[in-house]
Amino acid sequence: MKKVEAVIKPFKLEEVKEALLKVGIGGMTVLEVKGFGEQRGQVEVYRGKEYRADFLQKVKIEVVVKDDQVDAVVQAILDSAYTGKIGDGKIFVLPVEDVIRVRTKERGDKAI
Repeated sequence: MKKVEAVIKPFKLEEVKEALLKVGIGGMTVLEVKGFGEQRGQVEVYRGKEYRADFLQKVKIEVVVKDDQVDAVVQAILDSAYTGKIGDGKIFVLPVEDVIRVRTKERGDKAI
């Protein structure tokens, strides 16, 4: 099993969700996060004064999938989150040792 984490632009969340549903992903965790990368923040204006917003609003999606689903999930995120502009985000793929569904106590692939 693998955990796929994607940090994307907030306005792309609905497109990514739809793309993941199309490849058979039935659940995900979504978190509102802040961060910066190559963008290094942006200049904002508040009450006539400029200030630098170092951390930009992003959305983090977490999905745990079977090993054979990883490529389809990553491709779905790449295709749906892409704008071609700086700040499109990152995708991380991490190993998962075990998953346990609390309600049924199922483990592994059955718990996904």
